[in-house]
Amino acid sequence: MGTVPGRAAVHGPKKRFGQHFLHDPGVIARIVRILAPRPGQPLVEIGPGLGALTVPVLEAAGALRAVELDRDVIPRLQQRCAGKGALDVLQADALKVDFRALAAGTKLRLFGNLPYNISTPLLFHLLDHSGAIEDMHFMLQKEVVDRMTAAPGSPDYGRLTVMLGARAQAEALFTVGAGAFSPPPKVESAMVRLRPRPASYAIPDFARFEEVVRRAFGQRRKTLANALKGVLDPESIRRAGVDPGVRAEELAPEQFAALAALSKAGVP
Repeated sequence: MGTVPGRAAVHGPKKRFGQHFLHDPGVIARIVRILAPRPGQPLVEIGPGLGALTVPVLEAAGALRAVELDRDVIPRLQQRCAGKGALDVLQADALKVDFRALAAGTKLRLFGNLPYNISTPLLFHLLDHSGAIEDMHFMLQKEVVDRMTAAPGSPDYGRLTVMLGARAQAEALFTVGAGAFSPPPKVESAMVRLRPRPASYAIPDFARFEEVVRRAFGQRRKTLANALKGVLDPESIRRAGVDPGVRAEELAPEQFAALAALSKAGVP
């Protein structure tokens, strides 16, 4: 997505990168207040664009790393940030960045206005590096944030909620209208805070956990007994403390962990 220092962008947004530049000064100031950057923190911005968010964070922290895929915006970003602090720009696809290596033994604080077309796979990529991350503050499509923070039994509760919930605590912060961006997206946006944490329940085999969750939500209208056929029989589901007659959206994440622990090894 990215940020732009004013409505009159000097760089045309590129559709293939999902660029919608954030320009609303009130929204930018609110993000900076929530992020509360300080000198010495290992801050990394993903998708800085033309730097409207980069500049105030850099001024507050004195140093900042940025990961930007669009090489054409980087000279403008560097020019915009000249004299504001030490800016280190990595021209790379964030989906391919090794954030553990980037952290170099520290705990990163990540933030940014993420491209909505890659937000879900990027979140899972980042959580694969969760041991190197302190927290994350991202602007995302509101629909995605609603799914990330949904409660069991609600319409938005699903596979994304459970998979993220096993690795991080998600907190919706505030909603942002389309007019805060240039060009305006066709959807509402929202800020979310993610804090990676060890699961409060055991998941000895994350691949099996992921497969149980995928199968359960792949056929939402079916009961667990039917959706998990071949993976767990009704008796095994009961042994996990779960009614085989319920549907996936009725279970808390820790119940999926209990099911995964009893699922058949070598699930394809």
